[in-house]
Amino acid sequence: MVINNFSAHLPFGDNKIAPWYGKDILSVKQFSHDDLDYVFGVAHEMREMVTRIGTFDLLKGKILANLFYEPSTRTSSSFTAAMERLGGSVIPINEVKYSSVSKGESLPDTVRTLECYADVIVLRHPEIGSAALAARYARKPVINAGDGVGEHPTQALLDLFTIYEELGVGVVDGMTVTMLGDLKYGRTVHSLARLLSLYNVKINYVSPDILRLPREVYNEVAEKGVPQAEFASLADVLPETDVLYVTRVQKERFEDPEAYESVKSAYVIDCDIMQNAKEKMIVMHPLPRVGEIAIEFDDDPRAAYFRQMEYGLYVRMALLAMVLGKA
Repeated sequence: MVINNFSAHLPFGDNKIAPWYGKDILSVKQFSHDDLDYVFGVAHEMREMVTRIGTFDLLKGKILANLFYEPSTRTSSSFTAAMERLGGSVIPINEVKYSSVSKGESLPDTVRTLECYADVIVLRHPEIGSAALAARYARKPVINAGDGVGEHPTQALLDLFTIYEELGVGVVDGMTVTMLGDLKYGRTVHSLARLLSLYNVKINYVSPDILRLPREVYNEVAEKGVPQAEFASLADVLPETDVLYVTRVQKERFEDPEAYESVKSAYVIDCDIMQNAKEKMIVMHPLPRVGEIAIEFDDDPRAAYFRQMEYGLYVRMALLAMVLGKA
């Protein structure tokens, strides 16, 4: 009965789901504006179902392999919770260095092995293009949970869903979004900028010179006709900002420790700085933070980053149900 009730409340008919059945989710470039509306409609229904029931049996009998070559707390836990909320099971592989990979096994062979046991594979890997490589050899759906400094599509989807839920579906067009911090290595920024290019928005980039957004991403967004501007100071753009997307400076991506030290505290969001921001706006962060947002700001209603994590659960539930044909 739960499954039937859930299906009856989906925003579109089952024919909208078929194109996603068995598909990989590798890049935000796969998604059109209509796709996003559908994903977020399903995610919103997932949110309501979790609130009302907690867990249900939509994916009972299905198994997820969580394959993480890099440390992860939020993404790994979020996918695990999403699968278990839907009634499925999870094979957690978070310490790949202790597995057959340490014996020299290739990524294609690892994926081929895991799909013998699982129905869908979530992959986090330090190399750009690794998810696409895995998908080339896998017969089961592969979901990219971050490939080096490339993309993090499910994070970008949950980021945009956060904006929908916090500020309203109809207000994305016309917004000013400011991205702050490590824009060079921040794969969440790369994916979100690409998604936002589907909307009528303005994007500001604030970063130290050595952490500017890659030209490849900037040019892709420019080709969509989206106004963009780069700044060194947040004060120049904070008053007009509707969404402030903060990122940490990623120490693990730096080869030169001195370069990291020179920029690690370039920007810190605190209560004093936020006095210059709009009353109705949100501050987001993919987490973890390492000092770029002061803890005392957490109680401000504009601090959306922990709610953002919760929204990620619902988006990943939606994606798992879609690629397994059970939405």
